[in-house]
Amino acid sequence: MDEIKDIKPQQSIELLKALHILTRDGRMNQDSRRKLKQVYHLYQLIEPYLEKAFAMNPRFTLVDHGAGKSYLGFILYDLFLKEKGGELYAIEHRSELIDKAKALAKTLKFDRMHFFASDIKNSLEDSSLPNKVDMVTALHACDTATDDAILFGLKKEAQYIVMIPCCQAEVSKSLRSEKSDQLKYTLSELWRHPIHTREFGSHLTNVLRCLLLEGMGYKVTVTELVGWEHSMKNELILAENIHQPKKIALDRLEEILKTCHLESLKSRFLPII
Repeated sequence: MDEIKDIKPQQSIELLKALHILTRDGRMNQDSRRKLKQVYHLYQLIEPYLEKAFAMNPRFTLVDHGAGKSYLGFILYDLFLKEKGGELYAIEHRSELIDKAKALAKTLKFDRMHFFASDIKNSLEDSSLPNKVDMVTALHACDTATDDAILFGLKKEAQYIVMIPCCQAEVSKSLRSEKSDQLKYTLSELWRHPIHTREFGSHLTNVLRCLLLEGMGYKVTVTELVGWEHSMKNELILAENIHQPKKIALDRLEEILKTCHLESLKSRFLPII
């Protein structure tokens, strides 16, 4: 079948059927072909980090936060961990999704996939998770859940952190709630109109996250996951711990919070690690 040409040779056909990328008879429609292309594009961006992590630690651990149906975890396991080795931990607060993912992993004999029904904050205290991990992923973890995933990665001394942020509402909410005081400052024109408040708040949130990671010693790359015609939530943040903390990054982060009158969010973006 022509569809097979689009699929990587090591890819489990049964997994793609379970993820509804392939139909039961192994076919793809235009939408599922586009979905597969996006999945492979994301994998292509993450793979070099997986290779580095594996070279440093053949028994490496990967934690996927806000895993949802664990699509990403299954793909990473199938294309990389299945043959190379390592452990994958998927954390999701919806227990019904965890139960389904466990069942699928058992069917596929993905024995080194582990699933936890927990939120990100509580997972930090979970003794069944490793004290140190090699990679943390958080794709479309809504609003502050992405920040919690960053904190998890920092506390677990993750070598790599990979994020696609989503629904960055907290900063926008703060910009709106304090707008009456802020309007006396010229800079507030950047977020005076509601649509600009949302867009600027989203952009600012990711800028602050990148500064925090750089301040804590990470080399940060920000890139586009897919074209804007497919999704507006397509900013991919890749961070590699090069153990070179930048005090200037943390100073600038604090200065931005002060300039935008967002000091109330200091504990969120300048956490005590």
